[in-house]
Amino acid sequence: MIDFQSATWRDLYPFESHFRPIGGRQYHYLDEYLPDSGQRADENPPTLLFVHGNPTWSFHWRRLILALRSKYRCIAPDHLGCGGSDLQPHPLRISDHIQNLVQLVEDLDLKRITLVAQDWGGAIGLWAVLQKIDHFNRIALFNTGAFPPWFIPWRIRVCRWPVVGRLAVQGANAFSRAALKMTLSRSPHLDSQVAQAYLAPYCNMRQRGAVYQFVKDIPLSSRHPSWQTLVDIEAGLPKLTTLPVLLTWGMRDWCFTPACLDKFCEIWPQAEVQRLVDVGHWVVEDAPAEALSFLEDWLQRTAEA
Repeated sequence: MIDFQSATWRDLYPFESHFRPIGGRQYHYLDEYLPDSGQRADENPPTLLFVHGNPTWSFHWRRLILALRSKYRCIAPDHLGCGGSDLQPHPLRISDHIQNLVQLVEDLDLKRITLVAQDWGGAIGLWAVLQKIDHFNRIALFNTGAFPPWFIPWRIRVCRWPVVGRLAVQGANAFSRAALKMTLSRSPHLDSQVAQAYLAPYCNMRQRGAVYQFVKDIPLSSRHPSWQTLVDIEAGLPKLTTLPVLLTWGMRDWCFTPACLDKFCEIWPQAEVQRLVDVGHWVVEDAPAEALSFLEDWLQRTAEA
């Protein structure tokens, strides 16, 4: 768990922590709604549910939350083993993270939800949408996937090699450190304080267990336990064609390539698409102004009458 009080980057993440007992552990999340001075508070504001991927945590969404919390209730959980949440009680699979997220939606009685997700958060969040479809009314995705992978980059495959992969990912923190550079295209590097914040939850081998488990949970074949979960998620996606969808894509992502975007567009012909030709995997870091502008404008245009 992160020591938020002594963190040198705390000003970048000026949020109050909340916890709930979920999945047998303390599940950390943000719950932000701060109307501007003079603005009337909505007793039931529309909710934005931000779901992160690997190896990030709720810090990934800080800029969007700061900009949008005056009009929307912003909920941003940390998966168990990530961010401010407790370590995993045992190695978790995507199905476990989905159930934890569904429980959070139920416990907080969230409604009028817009899913905002990236990376693993896309599959996790979309299956939660399918399970609680009456609670969600919009979907906004950054580079992600929600179907069995047909292509696994060699940089990911290496991280799964027996012994070597665990030593690199969990021992040397190679996966998280590499992400600080390999997820960007337009920007040469992250600010040092931002980089420290991304690495903060994963400062020793034990705390990197979730990062390694997420990598191991990428199914390379139909024999993998999580393959069928992704098959089921993909099969459910056509049920969401009545919802407004925003797809904001970094086109220089070597992991969730433009082919993933094309797949979503085939399934959801109603989707609004924003392609950023010179942006990498972490769109909100590589193109923060565009990421916010596209999302904020779309939220306003698709608001409930």
